[in-house]
Amino acid sequence: MIKCHLSRLMGERKLKVIDVARATGLHRNTITLLYDETAVRVELEAMDKLCEFFGVEVGGLFERTADSSGVAKTGPQP
Repeated sequence: MIKCHLSRLMGERKLKVIDVARATGLHRNTITLLYDETAVRVELEAMDKLCEFFGVEVGGLFERTADSSGVAKTGPQP
């Protein structure tokens, strides 16, 4: 499971979705989906713009965690 830390990063800086949209040029819907962690996919350009804006590496924006059963998936399962 992939966790997005956008809401934390925005909260620390007291930013609204529209603030990030204007600063990065990304669509508000893209930011909202990431903020709510409901995005199904993310374009590399969007990731790059957000990382640059917040001054973080990709790992500061996204984190791979264990799934809901507590087990990290490592590859194809038989």
